[in-house]
Amino acid sequence: METVILDLFLALFALEFIVEFGLNELNLDYVRRRSASKEIPDFFQGKLSPEEYDQSIQYTLAKGRFQRWAEIYGRVVTLIVLFGALPLVDRFSEKLASWSLPFPHARGLIFCFAVALLLSIASLPTDLYSTFKLEARFGFNKTTWKLYLTDKIKGLMLGIVIGLPFLFVVLWLMDATGSYWWIWTFFFIAGFQLLMVMAYPALIAPLFNKFEPLPEGELRSRILRLADDVGFKTNGIFSMDGSKRSAHSNAYFTGIGKAKRIVLFDTLIAQMTVDQGLAVLAHEIGHYKLKHIRRMLFVQTLFLFFGLYILSLLVNYRPLFSAFGLENPSNHGALVLFSLLSGPFSFYLGPLINRLSRKHEYEADRFAVKTLHSSGPMEEALVKLTIKNLANLMPHPWYSAYHYSHPTPTERVQAIRTVSV
Repeated sequence: METVILDLFLALFALEFIVEFGLNELNLDYVRRRSASKEIPDFFQGKLSPEEYDQSIQYTLAKGRFQRWAEIYGRVVTLIVLFGALPLVDRFSEKLASWSLPFPHARGLIFCFAVALLLSIASLPTDLYSTFKLEARFGFNKTTWKLYLTDKIKGLMLGIVIGLPFLFVVLWLMDATGSYWWIWTFFFIAGFQLLMVMAYPALIAPLFNKFEPLPEGELRSRILRLADDVGFKTNGIFSMDGSKRSAHSNAYFTGIGKAKRIVLFDTLIAQMTVDQGLAVLAHEIGHYKLKHIRRMLFVQTLFLFFGLYILSLLVNYRPLFSAFGLENPSNHGALVLFSLLSGPFSFYLGPLINRLSRKHEYEADRFAVKTLHSSGPMEEALVKLTIKNLANLMPHPWYSAYHYSHPTPTERVQAIRTVSV
């Protein structure tokens, strides 16, 4: 049976790689041919200089070439962990737990933490190249080595302070609540995720960035008036110092209930006119008013429920463990194996989630246009964001359908122009 499991995994693993790698190559060829024809969408004519257009092409091609090798590297790392490192880490965690850490689930905590640390270390080469070479080459990276190391240390500390207690409870529930452990674990994880959504804006995000209430002025007053007009209540609209890490600009909505807030990158505030900034805010408010946040949380919770149920069927299935060199079934082994193996078995679900996300983006754009009674500011904001971020104006349709959580800039502008105001 171990052979069947390995053959099935390797077949799906190879299929996922072929799809990912093939789509990237398809997109690279598509962008090269578009570059040769000097084809610029009508919406960007007169707004995008030839130099900016060439930069966006070169940035897209550079990212695609990097992704080609990052994909191969990531696959090799996964295979090394699955077929070599797991048994070694399991034996190490067993010995360490028996020698000096005689408390419940010590072995499981050590095992999961060690695998996570191993994967994190393995990801450093691609992360470093992306940050300090690729992004720096095109003028986006503002991260210093000191800030980069500080971020990594903070992330590690959060993993210890929050991640280890969370993992301990999961392992305890798996061990103490019988055959229906997965239901109890589901409620715990769902509640924990909800708690983190509420805690993140005020407790975790400020560890990495500085958040300040949007200063007094025309933009703030018009935003508050807009929020009042559409019945949107929030604990604040904040500016975030995104410029200390990157020149990219963005805005996002975070939190739920009384903890919800809208965050604008300082780079976005500097780039936008008041009308354009108001359109971006109207778009973010639209996500909340149209219940997109709740919908996505529901979808994620549904995946969690079915994922835990499937895990409950496999947690004591000995051939699964022996196929990857683990001598005996264990709860901690099941958690790690499931996280590493789930990708090849579920990668086709990604485009479905992205399709729902793109639907939400169209709806939020439409909300912004109707709320402001004009399509101009939203279109101008999108065009400016696209130019400043050197976004790919026209990716290959298959590539964008598979990877993009947002419609392409051209698709969004086309849709905005059809909205009646």
